[in-house]
Amino acid sequence: MQPIFILGPTGCGKSAVAVELAQRLGKAEIISADAYQVYRAMPILTAAPSVEEMGGIPHHLIGTMEVCENNDAATHARRAQACMAAIQARGNTPIITGGSGLYVKFISHGISPAPPSDPALRAELEALPLAETVRRLQEADPEGAAATNLQNPRYVVRNLEIVLLGGKPLSYWRNNWQPSACGPGFSLTREVAELDARITRRAEQMLAAGAIDEVAALPAELSPTAEKTLGLSLIREYLAGSRTRAELTTALALATRQYAKRQRTWLRREPWATPLACQATSAAEMMQQLGL
Repeated sequence: MQPIFILGPTGCGKSAVAVELAQRLGKAEIISADAYQVYRAMPILTAAPSVEEMGGIPHHLIGTMEVCENNDAATHARRAQACMAAIQARGNTPIITGGSGLYVKFISHGISPAPPSDPALRAELEALPLAETVRRLQEADPEGAAATNLQNPRYVVRNLEIVLLGGKPLSYWRNNWQPSACGPGFSLTREVAELDARITRRAEQMLAAGAIDEVAALPAELSPTAEKTLGLSLIREYLAGSRTRAELTTALALATRQYAKRQRTWLRREPWATPLACQATSAAEMMQQLGL
């Protein structure tokens, strides 16, 4: 059977739904499309599913890399595609779940045709102040800049690099994807207030479960991808004494809510993934919609 994609913002419950769907299908395996759960040293901070939460279903691309190893969307997609082929060869159905937008897009639609990075140009742009790269992106592609998280230097630099190297606005590359031929997809939703409350609880539980000790035990040198793990810098600030525990909890919940908002915005631009309210009957509804 074709792969099934289960997407949604962080904290919505997509991992549990994916496990239930796999159990209902009987012959299925789950592949993570999360940029950070791939690191074995940060299972609490990345909210990686525990052995119990996996429910006896084989999971792939979770806890398979060291934090010194870099991960990117193209590399992750190639690994996921290899997993999908192996799963299908076993006669099982791959279920891909995660909320890292570009990682999902590369798996579902193929690796972007956008120009590859140019090391010399990248170094030149990264040496500039963020305000300058933002200004240059806004001048070169106002519409693309408006759709970019201008607080994130990595996004600003990469998008400006694409515009400069490709000679076309970001919209050209975003709209140049082919329709997904990889399999059906579902985008799980929750009311914003409900999702925000779940995120706040998860931030509290994450810290209580040992996320602070987890970060304290990390090596000094992390890969560029691992460095961007949500909440990592906030916990480091706490460890350095610049935040109280209460301030850390509040900041972690806020950062996660902001991330979930960006994920919801991205998912609204992915009409191939059918919106579905996340509830106790979600897996059964998926089965029905798939005609199974």
